Amino acid sequence: MNKRSPTASAKEIAAELRALADPEQAARSRRFFKTGPGEYGEGDVFLGIRVPVIRRCARARAGAPLGEILKLLSSPFHEIRHLALVMLVAAYRAAESAVSRGEIYRAYLKSTDFVNNWDLVDCSAEHIVGAHLWDRDRAPLAKLAASTGLWERRIAVMATFHFIKRRDYSETLALARNLLDDGEDLIHKAVGWMLREIGNRDPRAELGFLEAHHREMPRTMLRTAIEKFPEPQRRAWLRKRHDRGGRR
Repeated sequence: MNKRSPTASAKEIAAELRALADPEQAARSRRFFKTGPGEYGEGDVFLGIRVPVIRRCARARAGAPLGEILKLLSSPFHEIRHLALVMLVAAYRAAESAVSRGEIYRAYLKSTDFVNNWDLVDCSAEHIVGAHLWDRDRAPLAKLAASTGLWERRIAVMATFHFIKRRDYSETLALARNLLDDGEDLIHKAVGWMLREIGNRDPRAELGFLEAHHREMPRTMLRTAIEKFPEPQRRAWLRKRHDRGGRR
């Protein structure tokens, strides 16, 4: 997409993206994002547009009004929602005042029904929720983590990636403890990923958590957390968990 005026309406921007649809890619995306009955992405609708194309479209519309971005975010099409979130992240970063950033943050939290798959969470939560709460009261994360909604709980976990990159691990570790009993594999994976990211920066912090909680950790969470460990060490942790009767 060539660079165009950012003042186009949400309807015009959505039409431009829909013109790029690829039915074969859409079919692959439906399988990849688990849209079948009873799956986590049940009923989601895809155009079949790859992420690099979505990001180019977002750059071409840099500066679009918040209201138009939020209209895009309510689209039934997954890629249009993804476009809206990339634009929203860019708008947050470009905002010139705390008031403007706060408006974007609040709009995001009011729109979590549309941030409804792992890729949509992962491209946005740390850059909006994490960035906004970095030097503020982080109580909203606990509220999100206690939500009955899978994606709000994942937003809470992934928002802490912003803190991890700044070597603040306390919030991630607290959420990880609180989510040990979570029933969703996608939460186990997210927590394990963040523990692994902590370990990349401070191995002792990750190992301390593993020592305290490996017996309680869901298998997917532990496997994800130790994925990059040397093979003998990885096997030892899995064996230790099994020997102590860890959950499956």
